[in-house]
Amino acid sequence: MASSSLDVKMAEAQEVLPTPETKGVEGKNGAFTRDNDVEQGVKYEPEEGVTALVETATDLVTKVIHVEDDPNMTVVTFRVVFLGLGLSIFGSVLQEIFYFKPQTIFVSLIFLTVWAYILGDLMAVLIPTEINWEIGGLRITDGGFLRFLNPGPFNSKEHAAITIMASAASQSALATEALAAQYLFYGGYPSKAAGIFIVLTSQLIGFGVAGLLRDVIVYPTNMIWPMTIPVSSLLETIHRDRKETKRKMRVWYAVFLAIFVWEIFPEYIFTTLIGISIFCLADQHNLFFTNFFGGATGNEGLGVLNISFDWNYIAPFFNPLWYPLQSTVNTLIGIVGCYALFIGLYYGNIWEAKSLPFLSQELFNLTDANSTTYNVYNQSLILNDKFEIEYEKLDAQGIPYLTATYVAYLITTNMGMTATLVYMLLWNWHDLKAAWSWASPSILQKVFSTQGLLFWRNQETPEERLRRKENDPTLDPHYKLILRNKYIEVPLWWWTAVLAVCWAVGLGCLYALESTLPWWGFILATLFTFVFTLFFGAQYGMTGFQFNLQPIFQMLAGYMFPGRPLANFYFTCFTYNATNQAQLLAKDLRLAQYSHLPPRITFVIQIAGCVVGALMNWVMMETIVSAQAPILESIQGTSIWSGQNIQIFNTLAIAWSIAPKMFSIGARYEWVTVVFLLGFLVPIPAYIMYKVTGNRLWGYLNPSIILWFMGNLYVGINSGFTTFFIIAFVFQWYIRKFYPRFFVEWNYLISAAMDGGTQIMIFILTFAVAGGSGTAHPFPTWAGNPDLSKHNTDYCMVNPANQ
Repeated sequence: MASSSLDVKMAEAQEVLPTPETKGVEGKNGAFTRDNDVEQGVKYEPEEGVTALVETATDLVTKVIHVEDDPNMTVVTFRVVFLGLGLSIFGSVLQEIFYFKPQTIFVSLIFLTVWAYILGDLMAVLIPTEINWEIGGLRITDGGFLRFLNPGPFNSKEHAAITIMASAASQSALATEALAAQYLFYGGYPSKAAGIFIVLTSQLIGFGVAGLLRDVIVYPTNMIWPMTIPVSSLLETIHRDRKETKRKMRVWYAVFLAIFVWEIFPEYIFTTLIGISIFCLADQHNLFFTNFFGGATGNEGLGVLNISFDWNYIAPFFNPLWYPLQSTVNTLIGIVGCYALFIGLYYGNIWEAKSLPFLSQELFNLTDANSTTYNVYNQSLILNDKFEIEYEKLDAQGIPYLTATYVAYLITTNMGMTATLVYMLLWNWHDLKAAWSWASPSILQKVFSTQGLLFWRNQETPEERLRRKENDPTLDPHYKLILRNKYIEVPLWWWTAVLAVCWAVGLGCLYALESTLPWWGFILATLFTFVFTLFFGAQYGMTGFQFNLQPIFQMLAGYMFPGRPLANFYFTCFTYNATNQAQLLAKDLRLAQYSHLPPRITFVIQIAGCVVGALMNWVMMETIVSAQAPILESIQGTSIWSGQNIQIFNTLAIAWSIAPKMFSIGARYEWVTVVFLLGFLVPIPAYIMYKVTGNRLWGYLNPSIILWFMGNLYVGINSGFTTFFIIAFVFQWYIRKFYPRFFVEWNYLISAAMDGGTQIMIFILTFAVAGGSGTAHPFPTWAGNPDLSKHNTDYCMVNPANQ
């Protein structure tokens, strides 16, 4: 995003609003604090007519979340350990099970936050703090052990610590996907011990990278990590003074229960509400209408002007209440571009598009380019006994085809990747330069001088360090508050030690697993993780937009390790997975910062969450794959188990292993590679216009977001975007600009309630009626719940190619 010095604050994606002569930051009990006095705690009473505007990143993180802390609040308690470990096991097991389901859902942070509160408060109420019984003349008293079990009311720091530990665990490590694919399609993996440690190290390497880059992607004010603000707002609202928060929590419960009940209808009873298309209802026999306006059924169409009433599809990854306005504008530009690009490619019959499905992610054999005669590509026919590509067999089978829309997704993703690097350097140089400032000649000269080599004699005192950071205007006020309250920071060598140990163990495991990934490939994977976490993690932290890097890493592996799909597996695992994990843990470091947790406690609970989650991921993967192997290898699976995710991962590894024949210059899909170079040029025209005109609004156009969404509709249910944009502009522009007090008080709290109610109902429906518990119980078909063998959910024409 644009530099923090811009008049238009790109970090929080908000246009400059008219400001009164005096503005402030709302503090406790309605008191105000001017922005430059937040850290000093200087309070001001609001002048008559003054509105609590939300303009800058500082406004957002100080008005929505109070810059107040009680350093004497207890953090490490029995409740934290017990519930943190319990929810970590629950979340990691659940997420790994969901990975092998035909209906994949994700365990969300809101979901974990709500359950942590319910269970923590229940323990505080039910466990006595002391006993004083007299039985048959025998007096039994105890206060010490019970006080250990229940130290008093459940507080906000306990709650935050439990949530962060469970969040670190509740992932499905990509290493389990690689191990499962090796188990199912490559004769198994040689060592279970190596399998366990490959899962552990791939998760913890990302943790080490996040810690080493925290000065850049966590501590600065403009790294707001927008998705953490609803959680922080919820935590603060629950645990602040009861009288002050009673009204807010009443509203939160009302919204939570309303959306909880409502989701039964679009998800189960009245599925047409997933997406309503006026055009398809007007003409149910038009295949163009299906491709263009349809979107309520998987791989149906682009969902143009499709109205959704299902929050699960309106906000599956980005909630319109917290997704920043600039990100929304760029997303809209990208989606409109996607409509034009996909329709143009398909109906222009580029890459034999009309001979293949409109939307699909499979590899195909095309038997007749003038018809729709095609077959799914059989990858086993081109592998040798070592599970490497046999090029003579490949020549006999022919190069597989991809749908034009999937190729378009690869093109826009690859172009967006290189465009992001240039855009961030042009507009965010000052935000990123701290990551490599250590390599400047002056600093290196100092480090290798006699005085520098004897560094232990000249350590910066805590007072000097605090004074230096207090005077840094770029640092988050919450981080400064943590320093001021004398919480001890995590030494840099702790993060370095985690990274070094995991790297060494991971390298040994790669050879033990016969991964075919060489040592130099593992070194490159680690370097890529640092670079991509820096650029894309910074963008994620400022915009709330996470760029999907998996295709890029699989393509890089394809060119570096041609013909070796297993090497592709593990290179992707230690790049894409490690980068994603680094971003996740950086996000939670910011949540801990908003919650004012002591940094060393945060370090320990995140390590514990990562370790518990990785172990349970492996246990569940091994259990499911060994018991359900025939089903996971089948094309359709069952209503209970599906190997679709593993099959897609393996198929892509095969495709990228023959990348030189599919994507190099002169090959059928050469533009997938050419656009890497073109992407470097994309951000330059807007930057030149800024230099010529002096208008910083040119930086508002973010090519990373635009290009990613130009290929975003290549898969899945696409019915939610129209409703998403309506809600986003209402809340992030209209209400934020004209009703800022309402925005500050309610926006993020409502966001948390909407996500929490939806996700808990989806969780219940998954096991109760969708087959997650073993047997599916579909709702009877009726006009609002059509028979999908005859109609799409939105009544668009059923495409025969998709049946």
